[in-house]
Amino acid sequence: MTHYDIALIGSGSGNSFPGPEFAGKSIVYIDRGVGPDRVFGGTCLNLGCIPTKMFVHTADISRTPADAARFGVSETLDGVDWPAIRDRIFGRIDPISAGGRAYREDHEDNANLTLLQGTARFTGNKFLTVDLEDGGTEEITAQTIVIGAGSRPVIPDVPGLADLDPLTSDTAMRIDRLPRSLAILGSGVIAAEFAHIFEALGVDVTIIARSDRLLRAADLAVSERFTRIAAERWRVVTGFSAARAERTEGGIRLSGTCEGSRGDGSPNENPGGELVIEAEELLVATGRRPNTDLLDAGVAGFDLHPGGALEVDAYQRVLAGGEPVEGVWAFGDISDRHQLKHVANHQQRIARHNILHPGALRRSDTMPVPAGIFSDPQVAMVGLTEEEARAQGLEIAVAVQDYAGVAYGWALEDTTSFAKIIAEKGSGRILGAHIIGPEATILIQQLIQAMSTGQSVSDIASTQYWIHPALPELIENALLQLTD
Repeated sequence: MTHYDIALIGSGSGNSFPGPEFAGKSIVYIDRGVGPDRVFGGTCLNLGCIPTKMFVHTADISRTPADAARFGVSETLDGVDWPAIRDRIFGRIDPISAGGRAYREDHEDNANLTLLQGTARFTGNKFLTVDLEDGGTEEITAQTIVIGAGSRPVIPDVPGLADLDPLTSDTAMRIDRLPRSLAILGSGVIAAEFAHIFEALGVDVTIIARSDRLLRAADLAVSERFTRIAAERWRVVTGFSAARAERTEGGIRLSGTCEGSRGDGSPNENPGGELVIEAEELLVATGRRPNTDLLDAGVAGFDLHPGGALEVDAYQRVLAGGEPVEGVWAFGDISDRHQLKHVANHQQRIARHNILHPGALRRSDTMPVPAGIFSDPQVAMVGLTEEEARAQGLEIAVAVQDYAGVAYGWALEDTTSFAKIIAEKGSGRILGAHIIGPEATILIQQLIQAMSTGQSVSDIASTQYWIHPALPELIENALLQLTD
């Protein structure tokens, strides 16, 4: 059994943890890898945020002919070269992943670091067994353990579904060719982004929701608007309960009951009746589970959320029996419901600081958490939804500003997009912001800053110039509604 000063688990945001401040410490860096090929560097780099947004940008370009005519422009999409699209993206990402692993294995900067490729399992709160990718095992103890082991896609317990070996976000971007048709089981962020990508590249897409609308975690007005727009572009099935999945000669067949929309535009005259959905391929996008089961975190006695995530306090210390475990820290998807890369990065920095400065601990929960959805249209959100604010009994004022009401919205010929800001009456404190439309993920940043720094509506509405006729006037006009 080998003892180290620090055991670091996971190569996503955890890859930023080692550094010169730990030069005098022995570090074992344990990484299972992500995806079917167990590549180094975490989900965001290899399977998530970065490649998907590169595909999204390609999809955005492919979609321009659909809108061109109303601007007086004749434009056609002459073809889609899927292998070229795929290989351009991963031709950039794969070398970064391989280089990251080589750097940790061989570079002189990492003389105090031992990289182990394999799956770590807890046998006690400071004891680990590592099942190595070459088939061997290592027994390890460490004074400090830092867990950033991430999450992986969930396959729902639907009879026959696992046997299909369906696509997931881990595998969908690496396929050899585009299917003619694709059914997407799921209605959240991942489903919405992949629906946009594949439909823009010429695939017939059906998106299947268990609830009555897409993006059900978003503000109700945003979710309802997104669902309406999506139904004009994709086949949207809502209120679907899957009962069986099977592979057929032509692809896949998903059977179940449907309480909501059957996706063909006609009224559902038989709520609760059977519905059969067929497509050449199936993508399952029903959520991700933290990798605590692979870690045997329960064996160590750590507290777990009902969904399986590690319980941590505001300083990122892992809890057992409600109390911090000395020297055990966690961050990112393994311990946070948001499962966002910027959250993982922030929490990793907090954990790192607190390990280096135990007498000056910092909290990780002092800022509102924003999120963006890179579909078409884009969606961005931060803070409370209107429904959450009212449920908390807060006295609120709500402003809704349509893109169509500002000059750049006219240029876009936009008739469906809007920004919504929720503020506390009296104080003007911004409680939440929600935007659906072009550049939503950029436009929301000023409101994130205001909420994070304690600025009120009046602090930012009329104390600066807003460039005319730029799109940020959307935010200005919404704020001015709240200052009347």
